[in-house]
Amino acid sequence: MENLSLFGDQLFDVPKTEGIKYAGSKLKLLPHILRLIRKTKTKTVFDGFAGTTRVSQALAQSGYRVFSSDISAWSKVFATCYLLNSQPRNYYVPIIEHLNSLQGIDGWFTEHYGGDPNEGYSIGPDGLKKPWQRHNTRKLDAIRNEIDRLNLPEEECSVLLTSLILALDSVDSTLGHFASYLNEWSARSYNPLLLKVPKLLNPEFGHRVYSGDVFDVLPQVESDVAYFDPPYGSNNEKMPPSRVRYSAYYHVWKTVCLNDKPELFGKVKRRSDTSDTISASVFEEFRKDADGRFIAVKAIHRLLKEVNSGHIILSYSSGGRATAAELNDCISDVGRTREVLEIDYKKNVMAGMQWTKEWIKEAEEPNREFLFLIEKDRMPNKSLRPTPTRVTLPAGRSPVQEVRHGQD
Repeated sequence: MENLSLFGDQLFDVPKTEGIKYAGSKLKLLPHILRLIRKTKTKTVFDGFAGTTRVSQALAQSGYRVFSSDISAWSKVFATCYLLNSQPRNYYVPIIEHLNSLQGIDGWFTEHYGGDPNEGYSIGPDGLKKPWQRHNTRKLDAIRNEIDRLNLPEEECSVLLTSLILALDSVDSTLGHFASYLNEWSARSYNPLLLKVPKLLNPEFGHRVYSGDVFDVLPQVESDVAYFDPPYGSNNEKMPPSRVRYSAYYHVWKTVCLNDKPELFGKVKRRSDTSDTISASVFEEFRKDADGRFIAVKAIHRLLKEVNSGHIILSYSSGGRATAAELNDCISDVGRTREVLEIDYKKNVMAGMQWTKEWIKEAEEPNREFLFLIEKDRMPNKSLRPTPTRVTLPAGRSPVQEVRHGQD
């Protein structure tokens, strides 16, 4: 546990979590999120845009029952690893040792994502920059094929895939995403790929993992608190598409999980199903609808209205499409704001503020980030039983018992 200071002399224990380099990482928000959830005195939390699952991991370690959901395949794998795995750490040690012992092979990942040192320049045989050196993509090809061959249950397979992604993230030559690669090899890219057993949690609280569009998941989940940090459409008119398209930024992780050898395009070899016309989120939308209202703002309103939770914690960035006034209208329609935290300056904006217009004025300043604790006035009139979706991965055939005993 990391002892972090928050708001003066108040101290909160923040569980250590694991994750990849991620533009949407909630790592810095964890102490603030935990503080707000503790104030609600609740037991179940819905993490609706789980990403690398750092929030879900921290909540699970803090004693909450967690419903984790995201549309990305790799987030589902992470959530299954950290929330649903029931095997002890020692169970995975011989399997991880076996995977690390494999000799590298020239396969699909090496063909598309591997490059040679070339006097420091990260260029592959095709003349394009690459995210990994060939000695590591050759290991990736061997390990990924072996994971399929082992044909383990989905929870166990997710642990191995999470270990593989974490290892790849530690030897890449990128800025933390796969929309562009560095001109020269990073120092870490020379290190050998080495898998380790992830920090496994005890699933005793009956956590659930969901996958798909958040609006399809909402009717399946009922929780005390919902935490939402959706991607926001940019309010920069010179950059209309989005501030980030997450499916495009992390396309390689999806391929590592599925091992489906997809059709690729562009200089960074993106999956064809991550093109802007296919994979854009409604929360990243910059256009207005026929009524002249931003589509992204309507999506936030719908999200707050349809979630089956008594309290909502919503992340907001002043760089998003929704203005503070529009966001206030969305909140006012479903409930009331109990508290607002300005993250960058670690201050409670609502402290000493009596009128909503005061935080609106504060939020219109550039580069501000806030967490809103919202108490809902109305809940959808439904009685629900969560039914999680599970990871489905390619099947294979392997003498698994032999591998567990250290035999190839």
